[in-house]
Amino acid sequence: MPHSNAMATWAAGQILIDLDVRANHDMVQSTISYLINTYDKDLGMWASVIPENNDYPHAPWWGYSEDAQNNWMFNPSAELAAFLVHWSNEKDEAWQVGWDSLTKACRRLMSAEDMDFHEISNFNQMVKLLESNQAQFKEQTGYAFEEVSRKVDNLILQTVEQDPSKWGTSYQPFPLDFVESPDDPLAKEFGSLIEKNLNFFIEDLLDEGIWDISWEWGQYPNEFAISRRYWQGILTVDRYKLLKRFGRV
Repeated sequence: MPHSNAMATWAAGQILIDLDVRANHDMVQSTISYLINTYDKDLGMWASVIPENNDYPHAPWWGYSEDAQNNWMFNPSAELAAFLVHWSNEKDEAWQVGWDSLTKACRRLMSAEDMDFHEISNFNQMVKLLESNQAQFKEQTGYAFEEVSRKVDNLILQTVEQDPSKWGTSYQPFPLDFVESPDDPLAKEFGSLIEKNLNFFIEDLLDEGIWDISWEWGQYPNEFAISRRYWQGILTVDRYKLLKRFGRV
């Protein structure tokens, strides 16, 4: 889809963060401007799907409807808001917009008994991005950074499939979808499951040296075939990077 949208901005933002691109870079400044201009202050979110999605081939879950945001909630808004805080300071409009969204996101988080794992992942990345902002966190959101971090960890532990015999049988998160390195605090929480997950990834590798995806669109077969290949590439790069950080390649 050629239209700008929050989800594409989130994907680009993750790359910019991974590359440690500075806040004064033109691409970062364009991202900040876009997020400020498209922020829904009443909801504290950015629209996860937009009406134009329906004009192009897409997976069913990417379809737009008037109540679609109720399903997406703060996916990816929690992480987008953290981008803004990460790339700004107290004098910037981006700082104010970021914390306004984060305040609403934390209310949602702290009242949730369960949550879709994609949204949990956004909150997990939010926590990692804002570690250097712990001093301002409670003043801005009303919640201590430690209690928010603990809540995210508890939701992760509750959501991840911890029975290795069930891995690969459905679309569910692995421990390593949330643990990025051996130094990650959750690595200790998951214990031996980390090594089992690494072994599973290695055993699940296809002969051509890539991993396949575990989902289907059920529509637009030609376009899905193209999307599948793209996602195989994304998944493969992510998992090789993960295996390297754990010393397995």
